Amino acid sequence: MNPALAAVLSNPAIWRGGDCAPEPAALPSGFPALDAVLPGRGWPGAALTEIVLEREGIGEIRLTLPALARLQAQGRDVVWIAPPQVPYAPALAAAGLDLTRLLVVHCRNPADQLWAYEQALRAPGCGAAFAWLGPHDDRTMRRLAVAAREGRTWGVLWRRPGLRAIAAAASLRLALAPREGRLAVHVLKRRGGELAQPVCIDVDAAAGCPPALPDPRTSAGRALASGRLPSQRVWPT
Repeated sequence: MNPALAAVLSNPAIWRGGDCAPEPAALPSGFPALDAVLPGRGWPGAALTEIVLEREGIGEIRLTLPALARLQAQGRDVVWIAPPQVPYAPALAAAGLDLTRLLVVHCRNPADQLWAYEQALRAPGCGAAFAWLGPHDDRTMRRLAVAAREGRTWGVLWRRPGLRAIAAAASLRLALAPREGRLAVHVLKRRGGELAQPVCIDVDAAAGCPPALPDPRTSAGRALASGRLPSQRVWPT
């Protein structure tokens, strides 16, 4: 390569289309293999991320716990809007989360869910806002993206099994699937070049999380010990 051209391309202000574009306010995920393929080497800290699940209970929540703990250590809150399962507090605490800074919001209808999510994204003290919403139009998604940017909040839209990625305004889209005891992370969209192969992560070993089984002294734990499933699943699994 021409030395003059090489000098220009070495400038950090130059971005090439095959590389990941810089992501402002990136939040390290706690998983080096994942950070290596994310713009800015971390979760987009002031934008929307859309995550599509092949099925629930495959370690999807554990994938986010190191970043959530980091945000809480900075004095910021975490908000979950309309989660489909019951969060299991002992496992979250063991992963380093401050339960006093975790707010779980249940709403009466989809309109309330959307309103609550937008307020959380805009709240100055909110570091991460997760929501399990149904489909919405592009105009609504763009409004949520603006709210995340203005609030400097890591917003995650979870797509439950059977729902496809639909948020064009999301700067990052992932699809998660189980693979031989690990979590396969497929990058569907990012600011930069395409990623042909998924990143496979052992969410337990990498994050240092203990098995997230219910305490045997609780009703859920007794139900599992007896071979009966509790009426509601608990997270993280």
